[in-house]
Amino acid sequence: MSSGLNFLRCLVPAAALCAALALGTQAAQAQEKVLRAVLHADVRVIDPIWTTQTIANIHGMLVYDTLFGNDANMQPKPQMVDKYDISADKLVYTFTLRAGLKFSDGSAVTTKDVIASLRRWGAKDGVGIRLFTFVDKLEAVDDKAFRLTLTKPYGMVLESLGKTNSSVAAIMREQEAKTDPQQQVKESIGSGPFMFAKDQWVPGSKAVYLKNPHYVPRPGNEPPSSFAGSKIAGVDRIELVWISDSQTAMSALINGEIDFYENPSIDFLPILEKSRNVKLMKTGDLDSTHGMIRLNHLHPPFNNVKARQAMYYLINQEDFLRAIVGDPEYYRVCHGLITCGAPLASDAGSQWFKEYNPKKALQLLKEAGYKGEPITVLAATDHNTITPATQVLIQAMRDAGINLDVQSMDWGSVVSRRAKKEPPAQGGWHIFVTTTGGVGSANPVLHTWLGAACDKGLFGWPCDEKIEALRNEFAFAQTDDEKKRIARDLQARAMEQVVYIPFGQWTTPLAYRSDRLQGIVPNTGLVVLWGITKK
Repeated sequence: MSSGLNFLRCLVPAAALCAALALGTQAAQAQEKVLRAVLHADVRVIDPIWTTQTIANIHGMLVYDTLFGNDANMQPKPQMVDKYDISADKLVYTFTLRAGLKFSDGSAVTTKDVIASLRRWGAKDGVGIRLFTFVDKLEAVDDKAFRLTLTKPYGMVLESLGKTNSSVAAIMREQEAKTDPQQQVKESIGSGPFMFAKDQWVPGSKAVYLKNPHYVPRPGNEPPSSFAGSKIAGVDRIELVWISDSQTAMSALINGEIDFYENPSIDFLPILEKSRNVKLMKTGDLDSTHGMIRLNHLHPPFNNVKARQAMYYLINQEDFLRAIVGDPEYYRVCHGLITCGAPLASDAGSQWFKEYNPKKALQLLKEAGYKGEPITVLAATDHNTITPATQVLIQAMRDAGINLDVQSMDWGSVVSRRAKKEPPAQGGWHIFVTTTGGVGSANPVLHTWLGAACDKGLFGWPCDEKIEALRNEFAFAQTDDEKKRIARDLQARAMEQVVYIPFGQWTTPLAYRSDRLQGIVPNTGLVVLWGITKK
């Protein structure tokens, strides 16, 4: 497809040269197996620790490896780690890396790289920050072994290192890992199954990944399960082609111009189901996506909890879910922050959704001190779920009579701007809409957006000691009953403080060419592209 497009764009005087280039490209690619995929967003950020953006973390998991990987049952399994030991008092963890691990530039992976990477992750990611509050020492034993010493027997060490949702604990080279966590790394060189072809990256068009010749998979051909098991590069080249229009992307799959479509529109599923050589695959037992509205706790009016609570009266989840998904078969009204359908889900805090009343929302905002100042909403224009959800919210706010300053921009620009703590009038923001994975949201500690760690937390910067104490308490709980009680109390408190406003959850099956691909690993959350082979 790209060769044909390039050919058509050639100027007439150079037509012969362009034709030769196109044929040369086709001939070269005929010698290698290429997976062409359309994902839910364009790759604009290449640092999976700096951002929670899902597409950046999909990129990250192609390029980087992790010490552990949580499997489909959320159980952590060694990845880069060969063996590990936990002391009897559960305070000292000693890890040994597998032999032969190398980065894609051919340099050996050492504990210097691991320690620098973990420190950067532990200073930026909510799960990492929580873990490092209990870390006394992180030190190298030698080039292949390192030791983590805790101040308390924190029970989520391995699960945190193997997390499968946003901001995974990716292991970078030391030189990149020493980058300030608040700044993006400039290079993306890891020890994962693929390497990023930065010279072929065209933001707004495609991102290219080549098989990493230095990658060392786990021995014994362990079956892949979510982020655990063997990560085999089954193709020579992956092209993440950016097609913003869902109908165009669907047609490209049906016509064989692409092989894999991560997030097809629900409206098009009946067409895809009937298409020859196209198959749909459900990604897991839990809903894949959890929708949320994030408010900025730093600036008026939402630095007042009463103003944040007023926003609940603008939310009719059915409105959001019909706009995003349409078909009730694929969505679920969920008034909780912990994924509905998961073992720890509850109805705690659901009373906040008892009434949809835009006029009451405005009244309560005024009682909280709102005087009609413009509310800055970051409105993504090119995201197939976030864009319609944002429009539903904007309409509800306008119906309430709230003065809006809608800043329309592509999703990559939203990701950059939401990191700004300045007041909205100085380039900051009040509200943005986003999503997170259903699997990560099922666990109160791994659910990054549930945190309230003040300036150390995620964009919006909720700040509440009780929420943080409950999350810590969950990590030390000894029984399932304890965990359920704490999870319920935590959700109730987090909804009272409005760490974010949920607008439901949904799942979308992925679509692929069954006449070309096999070995797809179903994974709810970050799509897995290793293990796929091309017939």
